[in-house]
Amino acid sequence: MVGILSRLRIGTVRLTAGLAGLALMSACEMGTSHSGMSGSYDGAPVAVALLVPSGSGEATDDLIATGLENAARMAIADLGNVKIDLRVYPTAANPDTAAAMATKAVDEGAKIILGPFYALEANKAGAAVKGRGIDVLAFSNNTAIAGGNVFILGQTFDSTASRLASYAVSKGLSRIMIVSDQNAAGEAGKAAIRNAITAAGGTVAAVGSYEFSQNGIVQAVTGIAASAKSSGAQALFLTADTGGALPLLTQLLTENGAGPTTTQYIGLTRWDIPTANLTQPGVQGGWFALPDPNLAQQFLTRYQSVNGAAPHATAGLAYDGMAAIGALIKQGGPGALNAQGLTQGAGFVGVNGIFRFLSDGTNQRGLAVAQIVNQQVTLIDPAPRAFGGAGY
Repeated sequence: MVGILSRLRIGTVRLTAGLAGLALMSACEMGTSHSGMSGSYDGAPVAVALLVPSGSGEATDDLIATGLENAARMAIADLGNVKIDLRVYPTAANPDTAAAMATKAVDEGAKIILGPFYALEANKAGAAVKGRGIDVLAFSNNTAIAGGNVFILGQTFDSTASRLASYAVSKGLSRIMIVSDQNAAGEAGKAAIRNAITAAGGTVAAVGSYEFSQNGIVQAVTGIAASAKSSGAQALFLTADTGGALPLLTQLLTENGAGPTTTQYIGLTRWDIPTANLTQPGVQGGWFALPDPNLAQQFLTRYQSVNGAAPHATAGLAYDGMAAIGALIKQGGPGALNAQGLTQGAGFVGVNGIFRFLSDGTNQRGLAVAQIVNQQVTLIDPAPRAFGGAGY
């Protein structure tokens, strides 16, 4: 699963008027006070540093870096009268280099840092500039590195689990069994699911796990299926992803009498990537969460038109981060780029929908709930348009 490994990844037709407006929807416009603001914006360009993983020698890192920079520049183009002096710093996907680049960026006048990409990079970059009063909006989804002056933009297990658990309980599925991989990602996912079930008013009916290997799944699945039945679990909340255990696990659970026709499957990860996974028999009827698909598609279409190719899957995070930065500058000038401004309750809107930063450096994202029906993705509960709506 993305999110736990040390090199953590968490991607001309103009945007429609509606989407361009969303990028600029400040917390003030959503009903939040100016308590976190300081001063006003005088129209002068504000220096923002973008740390990207180019220079590592890995083609994937260069692709990621290109997508992030292109998306950030697209967001800047949508900020209207807010002027951003974007300065791009390559980190070579190296934590020490990221720390050095963060320090260099602040020395050269950056008021906030967008990036870096990997978790260990973000941790070191944040530490390097912590004493300078500069916040870091990292592209990671690893909650372990969040806090202090480091805020993470990536979709977290906690946010996903909360959305899905709340939806399940609202539909009467209050007894939920957790099924997890026996690895770092599985453990983190299990903890997030457990907390989400409790917060939603549900009950953890049982817990099952398997060694992260084909043989491990085969050996464990009989016991997991038996526990699902004996515990009266109405749903199985799985940490498995499409590139790992999910295809085999769902197949064997079905063969052992705990299939999706009798027990609702819920996935902590995206079950529609790659699209070939939609044809798997075991995932039919399964639920998972995803960002607002309409906004995501508009971003993809525009990005391809502007840049001539599809972006890396994480590129939208750079747009979101820059949209938040622009909204704060519009409200209160560079002085608003602080923890109080970033954590205002109404949050921000980007190409992945609504999101807000929490005081512990993590985030909440407004996610839609989807179901796989006849090998197609069907929305069964749309993404909320403001916090306080569905799933919150």
